[in-house]
Amino acid sequence: MRNPLRHLQDWLGMQGLAARDSAALVGQVLYALPVVVKWPVRRTLLKQLYFTGIQSVGPITVMGFLAGLIMVMQVSNLVGRNELLTLQVLIWTVVRELGPLLSAIVIVGRSSSAIATELASMRVNGEIKSLRRMGIPPVAYLVVPRMLAMTLTSSVLTFYFQVVALGTGMIVTAWHIDVSLSGELGHFFEMISNREIFAAVLKSLCFGMLMSVVSCYYGLTVKHAMTEIPVAASRAVMRSLMAVFVCDGLITVLLF
Repeated sequence: MRNPLRHLQDWLGMQGLAARDSAALVGQVLYALPVVVKWPVRRTLLKQLYFTGIQSVGPITVMGFLAGLIMVMQVSNLVGRNELLTLQVLIWTVVRELGPLLSAIVIVGRSSSAIATELASMRVNGEIKSLRRMGIPPVAYLVVPRMLAMTLTSSVLTFYFQVVALGTGMIVTAWHIDVSLSGELGHFFEMISNREIFAAVLKSLCFGMLMSVVSCYYGLTVKHAMTEIPVAASRAVMRSLMAVFVCDGLITVLLF
């Protein structure tokens, strides 16, 4: 029977190697960043922005609407017709946590698995090796546009989710408690702090960077068997979610 302590040690070692290689991948991307001015890379970037960003607007809209509606109804059941407390709880939950987290979960479900599967398929089919033979750096052509697209769309979708959720919540509050919507907007801008805005922006950027790095890393590290492609996609999704939640906890502890 294998020693559980040795098994834990091996697992931690593998995670450390993955973190080291992921950090090295980030360094390569930063070094190759100027290549984004070239049209082939820009075209790939635009395709990734469309896939990760525009095609995610529908799910984000539905989730934001439902999140705002559910939050207001639940809080109203607890605190009654207290407009200011309801709005404060809505700001805490949507701006600090739900906006970045739920947007990241949507992106992980749609894009992380797709990126890992695409890159893994290219590696198994020898397309990445062909790029190297033609003198095209795979990191510059494949990884840079995907990392940029996921990082940018994570920030934009987070902001859009928060606008939808907060807007829905304030409209429902105004209707349910019978208060002025314009007055509620004024209270909102008085209550929200720069720290909460900074936390939301920082989380969305960090989440986007982590999801893209993890997805590209697991897509590029498969061997040569077709059966490794779904394994890479599954690992990319699970590791991305784990990285997002760990990062969320660290930022929350540091800022609040």
